[in-house]
Amino acid sequence: VAKSASPEPDPGTVTFVQGQLREGFIMSPVGESPLALLTDREVFGVSKERRRVRRRPLRRGAKLSDLKPGVFVVHIEHGVGRFLGAEASEGEGREYLLIEYADDDRLYVPTEHVDRLTLYRSAADKPPRLTRLGTQEWTRAKARVRRATEQVAAELIALYATREVVQGLQTGPDTPWQDRLEASFPYEETPDQLTAIADVKADLEAPRPMDRLVCGDVGYGKTEVALRAAFKVVESGRQVAILVPTTVLAQQHYETFSERLSAFPVRVDVLSRFRSDEEQRDIATALASGEIDICIGTHRILQRDISFKNLGLVVIDEEQRFGVIHKERLKRLRAEVDVLAMSATPIPRTLHLSLSGVRDMSMMETPPEERLPIKTYISEESNDLVREAVLREMDRGGQVYFLHNRVRSIDRVAESLRKLVPEATVGIGHGRMDEETLEKSMADFGRGDTDVLVCTTIIESGLDLPNVNTLIVDRADRLGLAQMYQLRGRIGRGSRRAYAYFLIPRDRRITESAQKRLETILAATELGAGFRIAMKDLEIRGAGNILGAQQSGYIHAVGFDLYSQLLTQAVEEVKAQGDGTGPTTQEERPEVSVSLRIPARIPPDYVEDLPTRLALYRRLSKAREVEEVEQVQEDLRDRFGRVPTEAHNLLYGVRVRVLAQQAGDRAAGRDRASRVPLLLMSRKVAADLAPERGGVTEEDEVGEGLQDALEARQ
Repeated sequence: VAKSASPEPDPGTVTFVQGQLREGFIMSPVGESPLALLTDREVFGVSKERRRVRRRPLRRGAKLSDLKPGVFVVHIEHGVGRFLGAEASEGEGREYLLIEYADDDRLYVPTEHVDRLTLYRSAADKPPRLTRLGTQEWTRAKARVRRATEQVAAELIALYATREVVQGLQTGPDTPWQDRLEASFPYEETPDQLTAIADVKADLEAPRPMDRLVCGDVGYGKTEVALRAAFKVVESGRQVAILVPTTVLAQQHYETFSERLSAFPVRVDVLSRFRSDEEQRDIATALASGEIDICIGTHRILQRDISFKNLGLVVIDEEQRFGVIHKERLKRLRAEVDVLAMSATPIPRTLHLSLSGVRDMSMMETPPEERLPIKTYISEESNDLVREAVLREMDRGGQVYFLHNRVRSIDRVAESLRKLVPEATVGIGHGRMDEETLEKSMADFGRGDTDVLVCTTIIESGLDLPNVNTLIVDRADRLGLAQMYQLRGRIGRGSRRAYAYFLIPRDRRITESAQKRLETILAATELGAGFRIAMKDLEIRGAGNILGAQQSGYIHAVGFDLYSQLLTQAVEEVKAQGDGTGPTTQEERPEVSVSLRIPARIPPDYVEDLPTRLALYRRLSKAREVEEVEQVQEDLRDRFGRVPTEAHNLLYGVRVRVLAQQAGDRAAGRDRASRVPLLLMSRKVAADLAPERGGVTEEDEVGEGLQDALEARQ
């Protein structure tokens, strides 16, 4: 079993030993004192079997990954145009992006300037007006938007200035109990999880009230962040309210929190319609007297008969499911309350405030170790498809969600499904069922007694059933984008491959907006796509009424990306002025341009896909370290084979630019006269050392010689 220093502990003592047992036991030899052995699960409430989570960072993809001929783009210096394609200059051996502007004017953008382009995005239905080149039109448009964003920034800062000056209730540093709780977490924390936990703890220990959004995909560990924050607040003598959108999710959180905190003197309770009226009255009394430390509940928590004795933290799970009125009601419960919102797909308003720098945000992008992307299909309604999908899942011992979001006809659909797949046991679950029936139906499905659960969107939030790995959505065109993504997140939570089928009506047209939503959900199949879904939702629906509908005109004029960039800059400037540090305008960093006069590009016959080439050009244009260039070269060799001479030349030119830029940065404290010869020397060395054979290859030591020369000059 396990070895210890002595064969048996002395009577009245406790000895810790290492070993592996599923459960403990008690031995009572005849005539001797009994000997008890307890496992860590019986002591701490959880098993400590750990698995290492390998960091697999989210691949968000470049913003230009959807670039194709005909789409609108924004050039930071020239304005809104239409992308026509890419053209190669045979004489120069370079590749250019061709942009069409008003009056049939055309602009050739070198690929090294691809970082100055963004896709034009706006919620308006009408297409944008193309900018006229050679005029002050774009300059004036940017100036108007900049003035508008400065006004918005001032109002945003004023809205959130209160929480900066209000004295919050600070928690103390971590205690041994906090360390013990965190040590009982049965998995190894991901790097993003640790960062989010550190951010939340820093906010709780700070004097100002917390207002943070944790944006992480479904199943990425947001609940653990909330649990540790809640325990930290309870240890400081305050209460915690956890607001969830559904009774089913409230019950699941209650079980999770109760199990993890069972080893500590913390009282956890749940307030939802699963409780009887008498139980709800008792819970309300206990909350008012401070007897309950953590209360998990639905909108019931927000009703007027519920009050807290000393509320310290409000956790809003699935934040996108609640309106502003609900969240403001919670904030009014206590002026200095800390607020922690969690969501995989935040609503446009929340996301916009976070992206603008007004609201704190922590991103969790590392997927669980064994998680596989979900196979997603969009199809017309088909009984054959439904039957095959259900039987295939049953053959591997799994279960199925069949979502029909109409309570009036859900019984009829369930009966049709029983006739279509008589081999399956079919259950029903929706929000209008009485409490006992719904609780029993969900419990039967959770135990595996039911093969198929015909349900409404009641399953959308937070359910964690690893055995359910097929989702069939009826009339998917009626659902929102974030809603479809959340529903798809209910499956694929284990190590098995999951399948999602979004069905649309046969022989019936769907709206353009519904088509966009379905195309987006079909494209966003990679792990961690929730943030991208939220961004696309923001594009489709608009930024919402952030501070008034008048901002939509400015967004339409320059596109959402540039508008957000200008707004963020304005917010930072207003913050800096408010802090007394003055304007944030700094001396602009001089741009380094390198022209080697040799063929330097990624040949189309080497990387055929244009968006992939643009993504590579974008990475190179943003490179600030030689190691980043080396990584691109390694990726090219790994994905596409031997790197051709033209691509080597391009990589060499980027190395020269990076080194020259670094040399200029190091000399930033000197006067300009001492910097110019250094940069001129870089260009001259780069041009003179180009070999006659038509290119610079990786075997040349030119780059090292240039770096040595620059360091010697420095």
